[in-house]
Amino acid sequence: MSEAIDPDSFQQALGPLRTASLSAGPLRYRDHGDSSGVPVVFLAGLVLPSGFWRRLVPALTQPIRAIVPDLPLGAHTIPMRRDADLSPTAIADLIPELLDTLDLPEAVIVGNDTGGVIAKLLATRHPQRVSALVLTPCECFENFLPPLYRYLQVLARVPGALWPLAQSMRLAPIRRLPIAFGRLTTQPLDKLAYDSYLTPGLSNRGVRRDTAKVLRAISSRYTIQGDAALARFERPTLIAWASEDRVFPYRHAEALAEILPNAELVSIADSYTYIPEDQPLVLARHIDEFIAQLCRAP
Repeated sequence: MSEAIDPDSFQQALGPLRTASLSAGPLRYRDHGDSSGVPVVFLAGLVLPSGFWRRLVPALTQPIRAIVPDLPLGAHTIPMRRDADLSPTAIADLIPELLDTLDLPEAVIVGNDTGGVIAKLLATRHPQRVSALVLTPCECFENFLPPLYRYLQVLARVPGALWPLAQSMRLAPIRRLPIAFGRLTTQPLDKLAYDSYLTPGLSNRGVRRDTAKVLRAISSRYTIQGDAALARFERPTLIAWASEDRVFPYRHAEALAEILPNAELVSIADSYTYIPEDQPLVLARHIDEFIAQLCRAP
């Protein structure tokens, strides 16, 4: 059995944990950095907490204010309202609400994995709230969910099925299977990282309820239609993609770069999908350069 972890200790580099009261329920987030710096919102994916960004955010050297929410995607610690809409578009619509509570008119949005889908939908649904966009490996086009993980949607339709799945993830060999985390990082993560991903779903029935609702709502129509709509998003975009990604192929990054009118594409080696875990310093350098360019723009 996994030992209990202290999320505040594990994620303390991201700042204090706060709670915003939004229309769908309470959303916890971390607020780190210079309040007068460039606001940057970091969005992680399925079963990924704010601590997913713990190695990247402190490595950034530009003066930023990092807002790191625990999206209701399975690693959040407070369930949303029972009647909350947790479709991809509804989750994207929560980010402007969060910005409103922080009195921020707009922010740079950084997304990875399913958080990248949320970032793209935000850019198309609320472009005035997105000053710039940073996309790392994420679902695109018909690849939502990727075939490797579509069994999760089947389980989400079976009452109680996510509980034994979460229990099985206590075992290190299971965690490194291709259908778990094996193709998302080049090397196994430390135990505290895995535990931070999985503990909320293991310990809270409401979180498992939210996770099942999210999985049932996922459909490639969100990415097929949403990615096409990115042609109308004219603000600067950095696409920083793992050249060796085995879940989100590099050709999807190239296709996004063709669609987005103002995009820069950079390739990151020696990494899979979770670049903030595999290559945080390399990604931080690219984001620093991108934000510096934004600050120099007239």
